[in-house]
Amino acid sequence: MPDTLAARQVAGMGMTRQAGQLRSFDVLVLGAGIVGVSTAIHLRRLGLDVALIDRKHPGVEASFGNAGIVQCNGFVPHAIPSRPSQLIGIMLGQSSAVSYDFSTLVRLFPWLRQYHAASSGRGIETYSRAIAPLRALAVQDHLDLAAATLADRYYRKGGWLHLYRGEGSFRQSEIERHYARVYGVAYEELTTEDTNVLEPGLSNMIFKAVHWTESCSVSNPGAVVDAFWRGFVQDGGHSIRGDARKLQKGRGEWSLDSERGTITAPNVVVALGAWSSDLLAELGEHYPLVSKRGYHMHFQPRTGASLSRPVVDVENGFALTPTDNGIRLTTGVELVDRDAPPNPNIIKLTKRRASELFPLGQALQDQPWLGSRPCLPDSLPVCGQSSKTSGLWLNFGHGHDGFTLGPVTGRLLAEQIAGKESVQDLTAFSPARFPV
Repeated sequence: MPDTLAARQVAGMGMTRQAGQLRSFDVLVLGAGIVGVSTAIHLRRLGLDVALIDRKHPGVEASFGNAGIVQCNGFVPHAIPSRPSQLIGIMLGQSSAVSYDFSTLVRLFPWLRQYHAASSGRGIETYSRAIAPLRALAVQDHLDLAAATLADRYYRKGGWLHLYRGEGSFRQSEIERHYARVYGVAYEELTTEDTNVLEPGLSNMIFKAVHWTESCSVSNPGAVVDAFWRGFVQDGGHSIRGDARKLQKGRGEWSLDSERGTITAPNVVVALGAWSSDLLAELGEHYPLVSKRGYHMHFQPRTGASLSRPVVDVENGFALTPTDNGIRLTTGVELVDRDAPPNPNIIKLTKRRASELFPLGQALQDQPWLGSRPCLPDSLPVCGQSSKTSGLWLNFGHGHDGFTLGPVTGRLLAEQIAGKESVQDLTAFSPARFPV
């Protein structure tokens, strides 16, 4: 049975001890992206003494570079493109939705087979049933944390738009709208004229659009994570620079050498995103985690053009988001080794495609930002206690939904660790679904 902190708190483990360079906590949270910061906040709210560990400032990896959308929809996994025109474009290197390195593709072939099975047919039903309860909680959990940490100034209503250039892609996406109707998520189908009324800056190349009205977005994802982190520290949480790879397992506790000396705790949360599998492999646990790389770059809109909300070109895999720093263009998926050199051609191709829909002007940064989305073959995160190692808790693998789901999975895992009754069953996200 999973250990919790309920009994330990009775023994006084809610107090931090300091003896020389040794500091003891209830929980060490490794990784200060939105998933790790959210987990740490909720653990602290439950009265636990928490140390949040990262080598860098919070929120500078994938949590910084996303499109800033908190979505209620998303009941179908991001499937591998299947239309002949899409596949030909990918093979010829002319797709902005998917690019790849051949050797990486060969290496990932078994994983991709599993991913394809989980994102089609019965796999979609399984995914939708698992993810729907989290989608229902995601927006409110974001807004609750935002209100408590003064991050609400970055949030805006108005939803987001899915844009379709042709009838074929619109019909293919009907399954997403089907599940939205099943789970009661509102949307509006828009004609070209309707879309231009809502977003006058968009071109007339759009066949149709879907307005997901209940979702929200933010103007600065990195600033949101930073505000959450500051709220955690102000609430008595500890933020410590340290390298997660130095984690050691002892008798009944974990230890890690940090900038503040050795820190220990009986429980540790791995929320390292695309780097989670590196640490876990050293601990003898292996998860089929793959990095889908993506880029972003900011542009100044041409004179008179503007956007009020994020828009996504579904066929071409990119998003345009109005941010505090200009229009953010985020790319599709790059399947290469996580640590491979950047490919500048991806942002160039994506910018050409995006400029067909919206008049992008001067680039506002010299080089594109590059990050990695941590994905598992069933497109669901791992959230729960390790089935193999006592005191080891996992919260990673959110794929394209880390920003959306970070606050809700952070809360649910914190409740598990503290032994509190949870409103949501996390069985579908259990680490035990993968043989380690």
